[in-house]
Amino acid sequence: MLDYNSLDEMAKRDFKKHLEECAKAIGGKNYFLQLVESIRDTRPHPLMAKNARFQFSQGNVKWQKVIYKDKVHLLIKLLGENQTNGNLMPKKGDKGFKTVMNLLRTLGPMKFEVNPKNKVNGDGFILHPFDRIDNKTTQLNYIFDAVFFMPMYVVKKALTGSGKKKKRS
Repeated sequence: MLDYNSLDEMAKRDFKKHLEECAKAIGGKNYFLQLVESIRDTRPHPLMAKNARFQFSQGNVKWQKVIYKDKVHLLIKLLGENQTNGNLMPKKGDKGFKTVMNLLRTLGPMKFEVNPKNKVNGDGFILHPFDRIDNKTTQLNYIFDAVFFMPMYVVKKALTGSGKKKKRS
């Protein structure tokens, strides 16, 4: 999971810019925050939906195939364990290497389409769960993290933050 407070000002501005682009694509900040809030309030986790779809009051999120409970729980566990370096890719020989690699291979190529209910609000946007840096480094996409896992107060802070450099006295 992304540690927002540890980001430098440039990374925070970049994160805010991407969040604003996604929000604009579904009708604005309020609609985006409604999406995130409804995902947080849904039990079991929306990624486990049997129809590979999640609906909220202002639109929906669709993906290609069902994600099983064990994969979602493994992903949540990995996010907690890898908070410091952000790399989800296990080292060869690590315990659970095969299960983590299967998770990365299963979710890696998937696309998550977020669409507003009313096309007047925007065209929607597409999320990919992971960013592959190289053969040994795979990180959770920070927008995917914001939509599905990041605490609500952090998403609000990132989305409503000033994004301006502070003036030095």
